[in-house]
Parts: sequence; C-alpha cells; structure tokens
Amino acid sequence: MEYASVKAQSQRLARRSQYRERLKPHEKVSLWISRLIIWAVIIVMMFPVAWVVGASFAPGDAFFSGAIFPSHITFENYTTVLKKTNFLLWVKNSMILSVGVATIQLFLTATSAYAFSRMKFAGRKNGLKTLLILQMFPTFMALPAIYGIMAKLNLLDNLYALMLVMAGSSAFSIWLLKGYIDSLPKELDEAALVDGATHWQIFTKIILPLATPMLVVIFLFSFMGVYSEFILSSAVLKSPENYTIALGLQRFITNQFSAHWTQFAAASVMASLPLVILFMVLQRYLQAGLAAGAVKG
Repeated sequence: MEYASVKAQSQRLARRSQYRERLKPHEKVSLWISRLIIWAVIIVMMFPVAWVVGASFAPGDAFFSGAIFPSHITFENYTTVLKKTNFLLWVKNSMILSVGVATIQLFLTATSAYAFSRMKFAGRKNGLKTLLILQMFPTFMALPAIYGIMAKLNLLDNLYALMLVMAGSSAFSIWLLKGYIDSLPKELDEAALVDGATHWQIFTKIILPLATPMLVVIFLFSFMGVYSEFILSSAVLKSPENYTIALGLQRFITNQFSAHWTQFAAASVMASLPLVILFMVLQRYLQAGLAAGAVKG
C-alpha cells in the first residue's frame, strides 16, 4: 500500500512537471498572476476569521484594540459563555431545527426532482415555471403572511412549527437536483422497467445512489442556511428556551447596559464548530457533488 501511494504521488508530480514544461512564457505569467489573486482573496476572506478567533482569547473589551492576536491570552470568555449563558441550549435548538429542516427538504427535493425529471403529468411545465419564479423572491418577503398564519393557528414560539415553515423553501434545491437527474441516462430506467421495477424502486435503488453526492450538497447547504438563519427565527421565536444560536449570539451585542464583543467572538468560534465538523465529514461527497453539479447541472 505504501509503495503504491508513493508511486501514485510520483506519477502526479511527473504529470505536473510535464504540464509546466508545455506552458508558454505568457501562460506561465498568467498562471502565477492567477495564483497571486487567489491567495490575495484567501487572505482577505481569512482576515475577519483570524480577528474573531484572536478576539475570543482577548481579555475584557480588547476586541477593538487593533491587534489581531492579543498580547495576553485568556479562556475567560469561553468559560463565561458556557457557564453563564444558555449557549449549549441554543446550539441544541439550532441542531434540531437544522437537521429537521434539512431532512424534510431532502425528502421533498428528491421526490419532487425525480417527478419533474422522469414523469409526465398535468401541470408539470407550469410547476417548473412556478419554481423558477419562486427563486426570484427572497424568503423573508413572505414574513408578514407567515407570521399572520402562525399567529392565527397559535403556532408562534414553536420550534417545530418553524421547522415546517422553513422546510417549504426548496425551490432552488429542486431545480438543482432535477438538472442532475436529467443528466442520468434514461436507459437505466427503461431497463429497470423491463425487469418489472416500479417507479419507487427505480427512484430508491437507481436514482438515489447515483445522486448521493448532489444530495449531500443539498443537505449541507440547507443545514448551513437554517443554522445561521436570523430574520424568520427572530420574528417567530420569543422564549429564551427556544432561541437558536443566531438569536443567542445577538444577545451578546445588544445588551441593555454594554456589548460583550469578546464573549460574542468566543461564542461565534464555538458555534462554527458543528459546521466545520460537518464539512470535514462530508468533504468527499461535497467535492464530488459540486463537480457533478458544475458539469451536469
């Protein structure tokens, strides 16, 4: 195994050197300019992250000291957030809401995309046009209607009612997955139908396994969107025990007497850990799904 790994790495290096040798002088210059631009963009994007991480270890109000990394490192902000706030409860509520919405959206997206891609039924074209039109409007435009309906049904300040509302915004995901399913050979469906398979069997045993990378991308994007959502949650959730992580973080900087920016930074760092872990676990599927979407979508 070790020999095979070394051999594969040497082959990659050989191909890379051959590629560089084939480049013309102006192409090499363009390549280096592109690399410099990419690194510049990465540095600009990482600067706020480094600032927040550094501020999370800073004492007191050193958030505005001007230095990225504090001269004196302390874990007081982390202990204060964990011991004197409901941070873990906020994370728990956000995880319940995010996983629930992502799971429901994944089911609705997969079944709807398969139906629009493989089945012919009345209203199919109008349904696709409706999905396209819905993508043009942000979700918060429906906030007054959503709030009024939930208030009339006595569903305000209910985490699970909010989950059902958020799960309905699947138009973009349906379009994305439909484009991917359209690229899959229909001969697979026809062969399965000849063997006596039903549409449900084709969907579960052929389409879903082939679309796994794209399904992971949809789940991850849905999870991220719900995990950081603020506008709808702030309008619907009122009780502190139902706060999500976004609502809880706001309390650090909207305190009646003072804003605790260093504690806000520490809470932000800890709040990002679930997303980082999820990215690391699903990285292989994420890369495959994005590549497939770029080529086939």
